[in-house]
Amino acid sequence: MSDVPLVACPVCASINRVPAAKIGAAPICGKCGMPLFQGQPVDVDQAAFDRHVGRGSLPVLVDFWASWCGPCRAMAPAFKAAAAELEPHVRLLKVDTEAEQGIAGRYRIQSIPTLILFRGGREVARQAGAMDRARLVAWTRQALVTA
Repeated sequence: MSDVPLVACPVCASINRVPAAKIGAAPICGKCGMPLFQGQPVDVDQAAFDRHVGRGSLPVLVDFWASWCGPCRAMAPAFKAAAAELEPHVRLLKVDTEAEQGIAGRYRIQSIPTLILFRGGREVARQAGAMDRARLVAWTRQALVTA
């Protein structure tokens, strides 16, 4: 990570420069004034997804899910708890595959839930199936070490 990471705002998706030494000091968005880290996953559309993954410097963990999917709904609390544990070093996003079929198609999502970890705008790890919070956090941290 560079000395001045680029962090996409979870509310307005504006890109913010946050010195690495201050990333854990509750930074706020320069455009909308909202906290850049809220300790929960961010539901995104295609434009926000592209800004977080393509323009932001932070690793991004994405949960591809759908509202009709039982395992997706069962994993949602674990994913939320993982966000509180992994931020501010990893951004967690949720992509509804029904609403955002273009993103799901781009990444060839064939089963849900599917988790994809991105670093530097490229996919570095993928896992299909639900996980509990502890496994999710451990898998993410391990994937970042080996990426």
